[in-house]
Amino acid sequence: MQLYPRYDALGSDAQVSLTIESKGTRMRAYHRLTEGERNQVYALKKAGLTQCAIADQICVNKSTISRELKRNTGLRGYRPKQAHRLACARQSQIPRIRILDAIWTGIEKMIREDWSPEQISGHLKDNDQPSVSPEWIYHYIYADKRKGGDLHTHLRCQKQRRKRYGSIERRGQIKNRVSIEKRPEIVDLRNRVGDWQADTVIGKQGHSVLVTLVERKTRFTVATKAANKTARAVTDAICDYLKPYRDRVLTLTYDNGREFAYHEEIARELTAEGFFAHPYHSWERGLNENTNGLIRQYVPKGKDIDDLSDEDVAEIIEKINMRPRKCLGFKTPN
Repeated sequence: MQLYPRYDALGSDAQVSLTIESKGTRMRAYHRLTEGERNQVYALKKAGLTQCAIADQICVNKSTISRELKRNTGLRGYRPKQAHRLACARQSQIPRIRILDAIWTGIEKMIREDWSPEQISGHLKDNDQPSVSPEWIYHYIYADKRKGGDLHTHLRCQKQRRKRYGSIERRGQIKNRVSIEKRPEIVDLRNRVGDWQADTVIGKQGHSVLVTLVERKTRFTVATKAANKTARAVTDAICDYLKPYRDRVLTLTYDNGREFAYHEEIARELTAEGFFAHPYHSWERGLNENTNGLIRQYVPKGKDIDDLSDEDVAEIIEKINMRPRKCLGFKTPN
């Protein structure tokens, strides 16, 4: 513990008080000075302290003191009352930007469509509407939450993620799998339509699953139900869904789940090449992982996918494809 003298000035008379502080705990963050703090600046400056020493005594950043003396010193030197008057006058001249209620109504509607604050902000900017930053939208959502509202339930992340540490591959090997390292480089460029990523979204144990397919360039997403997570059911679901569009299917990239064990059959049926990411390298299929996270907003873990009709699945995918994407210049995959 150390004792620091603290000067409190009233008019031209300075009084000294003591501030008890632990070493290394003094606040350094910038904040707007009050009239009382300006009295302290005046007294400490008159006592011969440097700007750094004054900042230490008032517990502000030294740049705050430097800026205060530079902006609010008059012809007769620094005087606290005059300094406070100048600061208040300057503050009153700052234009206050107010977002109309009609804009917030539109933003709230987009939030309820499960758009993220960043997507909403980009969409407004792209359509020449008043600019609202993602941070401002987050403030609006959490202010609504404090009032008992439900806007926050439409945010994608509702809980902290637990870090998953590396583990040994126990799922066995898929025969004749082709590594992602052999995938044509043109796939990484995303300049053609037809390169897909495949995955499954699991619901209740042992029940139906969603087979999800995402096109890399357009971010267009499709999904269909499979009776279970067996390789047979998943293979049939992929082939039945994509066979009518086989001319738009050039490659498919999978994770190492055993449900993709019949990848050679899929390749024959769709006349497309299949490739597998490295085990536990989810970033190699980042688009797929992100899309599954969007789907989880509507199909949380443990939900019985048997309860979803084909129309329900189509409605979920339509919502996702209607969301503007930053990577598409805030256009939609649709």
